[in-house]
Amino acid sequence: MNYWGTGRLGTHQSAAYTGTAGTIATAFSLGLKKARVVVTSAAYIKIGVAPTATTSDVYIAADAPEYFSVMPGEKVSAVQVSASGTLHVTEIP
Repeated sequence: MNYWGTGRLGTHQSAAYTGTAGTIATAFSLGLKKARVVVTSAAYIKIGVAPTATTSDVYIAADAPEYFSVMPGEKVSAVQVSASGTLHVTEIP
């Protein structure tokens, strides 16, 4: 098991989500390899070049930061489990 640690905090973006997916506006920067993702209510998330999260995607608990491997050009999208919320994504350079 690899320990990711926290690293330096880079660019932060947020997007609101409801029963309709919310997606961050700007794709990840060149050279980026990981991102910190937090949602304010339980949600399903999807990471990709043009993602739209659905209830078939990965579940993430509210207020529990998680770290994901990402690639330049990708974005993060979230959709609610049962309540609207805000998706917070911070690049870890």
